[in-house]
Amino acid sequence: MLTDTQTTDRIEIADLFARLAHLLDDKRWNDAHTVFTTDVELHSPRNGELRGLDTVIAHLHRTEAPGEHTQHLTTDLLVELDDDHATTTAHSLVHFYRDGQPPHRTSGLRLHCTVVRTPHGWRLRESRTTLAWIR
Repeated sequence: MLTDTQTTDRIEIADLFARLAHLLDDKRWNDAHTVFTTDVELHSPRNGELRGLDTVIAHLHRTEAPGEHTQHLTTDLLVELDDDHATTTAHSLVHFYRDGQPPHRTSGLRLHCTVVRTPHGWRLRESRTTLAWIR
């Protein structure tokens, strides 16, 4: 049975993933510190390997496609708590679209992440994204 602290941690970690999706969809790159640690490591087929918050923010600015929007849907979040660290897995469905048009690309992703408790709340320390499919 989960303790109150574990339940709260799980809710806060689920909130972290929702905040990540909204940050990406709203293109609020300068708010990346609200979801990532300063020493974050990101690994994905689309972006390769990125290390450090400043590198991630610069990459997001540089690769933004004008007129293209995304809708990230994250589901099936599993959290394995270990005090101030947690490992997580989730599925993510990402739609890429332009205003008023149906998605021109959709991808199914699998996320494997490490999150850590910081003085400012839970943050993503490492994320490994695997492409399951793309249409």
